[in-house]
Amino acid sequence: MKLTSTILLSLAAAMVVIGAHLTMKTGIVASYPFFMFAVMLLFWHMYRRNKDEQAEKKKEQKGNKSKKRKSNG
Repeated sequence: MKLTSTILLSLAAAMVVIGAHLTMKTGIVASYPFFMFAVMLLFWHMYRRNKDEQAEKKKEQKGNKSKKRKSNG
């Protein structure tokens, strides 16, 4: 996992904890923006992870195509 992905996931978890604390103290209305920001960070993390996995698969497919040899048959 890259550093930016780790930071995004950590920030999302921190926002959920802050949102839970605010929910207990002041109610859901005050904590709603924190939960929505946490969800946005989680979606961003998932998007980056999927994009990296797809790029890795394409890289593997290119490597496999170039390694195939012609038969002299």
